[in-house]
Amino acid sequence: MTLRVLFVFLLSAWLTVSAAGLPVPDDGPALRIQGSNTIGAELGPALVEGLLQEQGLLKIHRETPDTANEQRIVGQTAQGKRVVIEVAAHGSSTGFTALKNASADLAASSREIKDNELLSLQSLGDLKSPAAEQVIAIDGLAIILHPDNSLQQLDTEQLARIFSGEIKTWEDLGGRGGAIHLYARDDQSGTYDTFKELVLSRRGKSLSSAAKRFESSEQLSDAVSSDPLGIGFIGLPYVRQAKAVAIADGASQSMLPLNSLIATEDYPLSRRLFFYLPPAADNPWAKALVTFAQSRQGQEIVARSGFISQTVHAMSVAPNALMPEGYQSLSRHAQRLTVNFRFEEGSASLDNKARQDLARVFDYIKRHDKTERAVTLVGFGDLKDDPARADLLSKLRAMAVRRELVKNGVVLREVRGFGALMPVAANNADEGRIKNRRVEVWVY
Repeated sequence: MTLRVLFVFLLSAWLTVSAAGLPVPDDGPALRIQGSNTIGAELGPALVEGLLQEQGLLKIHRETPDTANEQRIVGQTAQGKRVVIEVAAHGSSTGFTALKNASADLAASSREIKDNELLSLQSLGDLKSPAAEQVIAIDGLAIILHPDNSLQQLDTEQLARIFSGEIKTWEDLGGRGGAIHLYARDDQSGTYDTFKELVLSRRGKSLSSAAKRFESSEQLSDAVSSDPLGIGFIGLPYVRQAKAVAIADGASQSMLPLNSLIATEDYPLSRRLFFYLPPAADNPWAKALVTFAQSRQGQEIVARSGFISQTVHAMSVAPNALMPEGYQSLSRHAQRLTVNFRFEEGSASLDNKARQDLARVFDYIKRHDKTERAVTLVGFGDLKDDPARADLLSKLRAMAVRRELVKNGVVLREVRGFGALMPVAANNADEGRIKNRRVEVWVY
């Protein structure tokens, strides 16, 4: 065989292997995902289907085994070989347990990994590293009522008292109907963990034992929408036939769970949805799914599934009298991007989502020809004893984002700091202070 013939033979063989895409195991699933029901009920399977389509697989469909809240997403290669990806959605904590006992390749979680979980999984690498902790979507916890309930808004203090059982009747809230019926997700659920962290634990309260508990988001929502005395909390895509109410936290304005307010994470009960990919993992399907989820196609699937995608858009903000004058002026002449940059706890470093968002914001600025003095950064902070210090820190946070954009050739129009004004969360807890330390992006 001549060198030319050998080269052509090897090239042909390489192309054949490359065209096949990701490797297909001889037996067993190509990928096992465990964790959040919020993700696993629909979003996770939809992202898997998108990946299988990208890989050129045929006859893609879902199979439902006998176990509730579990699915198999199946495709077929051109050669007729079956490719199976398993999704088990029994709650966020089960995903981390499955990583530990090697029964999953990827954990889906509707909350951040806890310190004790991080410690128990350290043999798999640092699950808080940027490559491991992947924010795939933003969700909002909606507080839902029966459609005929006349109540329009609540604050997080009232929610804590309602769900702990201290507030017992609708009359106590200015409504009517009698005893309040509580509906909640089960203890394995990331939705419950998020509600517990954002509402109950911050006020030293626990969920009432009278609450009816559900593993399924859909079942919980349907139960509330059929109970005139019911109230529950649920992920945004599962409001279904129920009614969502506006929520305030501390000095923040009451906010409905609107897409724009959840995208920026200003809505008090907004949360991030995660894939956790162990750094030591060697499953190419897991890595490919994480990459696909972050792509434009993946984020389109996020939006179609009812969650909030991380694709950056510009939105108009109506000025109002509660805004400082400088912010009102900004609202009249510029548009705000649907992203807030936030920081690691106790640090001036951007958090993992903010690092991902830098690329998205730069892409938006470049595609819309706004690299030359068309971008203003606005920093905010939490309340300090010295207002001048709060003003300075808010501007320094905006400067941290400025440095990253300048590296990519963006010439800023202005960098401003508004200190502790316009809080989006209460300042009396770490979670609220972290949300208030934010940087907004405005474009002209």
